[in-house]
Amino acid sequence: MLQLSLSWLGLGPVSASPWLLLQLVGATWLLSQILSWIYDFYDNCCRLRCFPQPPKRNWFWGHRDLAKSNEEGLQLIEDMGRLFCDVYLWWLGPFYPILRLVHPNFVAPLLQAPATIIPKDMLFYSFLKPWLGVGLLLSAGEKWSHQRRLLTPAFHFDILKSYVKIFNRSADIMHAKWQRLASEGHTRLDMFEHISLMTLDSLQKCVFSFDSNCQEKPSEYITAILALSALVIKRCEQIFLHKDFLCYLTPDGRRFRKACRLVHDFTDAVIQERRRTLISQGSQDFLRAKAKAKTLDFIDVLLLAKDEDGKGLSDEDIRAEADTFMFAGEGLRNRQGSLHVRDLAGGPGSPRLAIFPMLFEVAGVGWGASYHEGAVDPLVLKYPRDPSLFGCPSGHDTTASGLSWVLYNLAKHPEYQERCRQEVQELLRDREPKEIEWDELAQLPFLTMCIKESLRLHPPVPGISRCCAQDVVLPDGRVIPKGNICVISIFGIHHNPSVWPDPEVYNPFRFDPESPQKRSPLAFIPFSAGPRNCIGQTFAMTEMKVVLALTLLRFRVLPDEEEPRRKPEIVLRAEGGLWLRVEPLRGGQQ
Repeated sequence: MLQLSLSWLGLGPVSASPWLLLQLVGATWLLSQILSWIYDFYDNCCRLRCFPQPPKRNWFWGHRDLAKSNEEGLQLIEDMGRLFCDVYLWWLGPFYPILRLVHPNFVAPLLQAPATIIPKDMLFYSFLKPWLGVGLLLSAGEKWSHQRRLLTPAFHFDILKSYVKIFNRSADIMHAKWQRLASEGHTRLDMFEHISLMTLDSLQKCVFSFDSNCQEKPSEYITAILALSALVIKRCEQIFLHKDFLCYLTPDGRRFRKACRLVHDFTDAVIQERRRTLISQGSQDFLRAKAKAKTLDFIDVLLLAKDEDGKGLSDEDIRAEADTFMFAGEGLRNRQGSLHVRDLAGGPGSPRLAIFPMLFEVAGVGWGASYHEGAVDPLVLKYPRDPSLFGCPSGHDTTASGLSWVLYNLAKHPEYQERCRQEVQELLRDREPKEIEWDELAQLPFLTMCIKESLRLHPPVPGISRCCAQDVVLPDGRVIPKGNICVISIFGIHHNPSVWPDPEVYNPFRFDPESPQKRSPLAFIPFSAGPRNCIGQTFAMTEMKVVLALTLLRFRVLPDEEEPRRKPEIVLRAEGGLWLRVEPLRGGQQ
């Protein structure tokens, strides 16, 4: 038995067991942690007093009841932007402050800071790790830098322009289905559902050179992708399932793991088969075979990629990047000023020197994904009808969101729709088949203006979150304290009346290149900006231009009788789907 001296309290020695001492030490440590947290929290609150905030309903809930993922929530963001103009404080409960930034001058210190200073808020992304692995989206530090260097060639213009043929063919399949559905002269369609499947179809061809015919018949792989995305969103909304061990005990957790296995098995099979071919043929013969067959894809680029030391990506790394591309497609982030292809080729005499120029030459020829023209024509696909499956936070859905909302805006403004149509008709006059080519995309200036204005009015990603790893000084001298979460409200910036006059008006001439407006480069950020600027924005814009041009060439879109209610999730969608009326144009069926 130990003797504990309490003479400093005026008491004599007291017998104390080791267990009592352990409890005392533990209680002392716990008390010190609580006091430290109280001090830090109080200090943080004092430093945040310089930021205005809307009135709270009560001290416990804070502004939580004002944070709504619906039309009213977006209108509140618009109202707050008019009231506060730049940055304001938002409390989710009594202890969780969030700073929302709605002005380009005030997001600049966050977006332009190094990723190590302003990293992503990883709560949501951690739920993706069992599915996506440690790819470019989820990696950090040196691993992220290494992956970035190896991935850069996959988004080179000479690679991307080969995707245009795939975009044309995927749009053809969707439009053929629309023609059948509108056999009586018109039909009413949910744009999100049809365009999401079309963009998934394109991605699968770009990544794997695999045609699952998912627009015409159910695909097990595509169903798994949709299910995984929906389950991640559902988990985000249920705070008690944020812990892995609790999540995987639930039916949804088991569904998630089963879908992960299916997706991983598919990707692994493609990688292993392609690597065996590469080893047996050698790099040069492999590329020549790809050139002859016109089937170079994302997996091929990753298999051939090597860094300055000749080190490539492992099969696990390639799987992570391929799965990430299917999830986050055009949302992959990269640093500005990306590495040039010559930096990856090695020095003179290096065997890698000829790989990437030849790779781009192959890609420049283009490739054709198999196109099953005699497919069965089911009018209703047997994919799960859970609407969340068509509103998941995937890269294919950011493009689907952008395309759906631009069709909605053009349906509401038939004069702009007709001008876009005339521009496309003039471009493709006397040409059969009616296909958009890479070099012609620059010849669609008004259509591009309409897309950009729609991305401003209805940004596919309403906001992004960042965690401040150190104090951040704002332009007016106020400081965001270290450790706070900041929401860069893309929607708020795009609807800020101090940045955009009449922000609720759809006006494509804001982006007229012949009369440029004097505004901050961060006033329009549908693809984010800065060190984690979207490496795939050209991919996304190219697909949107091709699909929109062909759609307006073949169909007239009209607004539905019921006005859609916007629903901000990870992507901006509409409650119950974004429904439009579609009428085939005479001679529009290709």
